[in-house]
Amino acid sequence: QVQLVESGGGLVQAGGSLGLSCVASGDISTVNFMGWYRQAPGKQRELVAGIDAGGNTAYGVSVQGRSTISCDDVKKTAFLQMNSLEPEDTAVYYCVADLRNLFEVLSDTPQYWGQGTRVTVSS
Repeated sequence: QVQLVESGGGLVQAGGSLGLSCVASGDISTVNFMGWYRQAPGKQRELVAGIDAGGNTAYGVSVQGRSTISCDDVKKTAFLQMNSLEPEDTAVYYCVADLRNLFEVLSDTPQYWGQGTRVTVSS
């Protein structure tokens, strides 16, 4: 089992930046992928960004060019930097992890999920 704890959410003004962190614990030696999904009120859950141990990355269309994901592969800690935030970025952001690689995870649902951290972008 893997447990995930997110931090860094909060209120930010439009145009600002925000960094989210996620620490994995438990059987982290099996983790090959870490990433972030988000769900806004009334909307479907969507990928924000993901990265695997091979260095492969993927970004959601709505955040591409404004976000950067990185991961300390030893400590299994993931970081998400988001810039030029828009009110449409308001959502609960979930850290995710999986034993599979990025390509396998993106065609399925990540196995492990954190509790989520709320991000609110004010206009």
